[in-house]
Amino acid sequence: MAHFAELKAMTDPTGFTSDSHQVVQRVVVVGNDCVPSDMHQDGETWCINFFKGGIWKQTSYNNNFRKQYAGIGMIYDPVKDKFLGQQPHASWSLDSSDDWQAPITYPTVTEEGDVHYFISWNETKYQADNTKGWEAIKSNDTSETPTKYNWNGTAWVSE
Repeated sequence: MAHFAELKAMTDPTGFTSDSHQVVQRVVVVGNDCVPSDMHQDGETWCINFFKGGIWKQTSYNNNFRKQYAGIGMIYDPVKDKFLGQQPHASWSLDSSDDWQAPITYPTVTEEGDVHYFISWNETKYQADNTKGWEAIKSNDTSETPTKYNWNGTAWVSE
């Protein structure tokens, strides 16, 4: 079976920019008898004819081409000919593998003994101080207002 993503031109759905993106609206399955080979133009043409229009790109269920399998809300980059996840935060950028990366390296300490850190990115903190961004709470903190910890590059420091 072949899989095709229907794309719709939209202003950046994240709101981080005013750029136009091709956003995945749905993914459909098409019989192999309608598609001569992977990424063949006839498959896209078949989708246009069958679904009466639209912009269609084939996606690989096994991630064999176009980076990864397309999902609703993902972005198709026609220059790179790849499906990419939406930018998670305004400060994040694509790395050489086209994966979104925070401007601060992910913390190396994620647990201490049996205690795990629940780690998340705080864009507001990063915008206020570009040395901060990663924050966490400890898995054993059951208080109504858990203590937050900020990553300083080598250790977690309580707020």
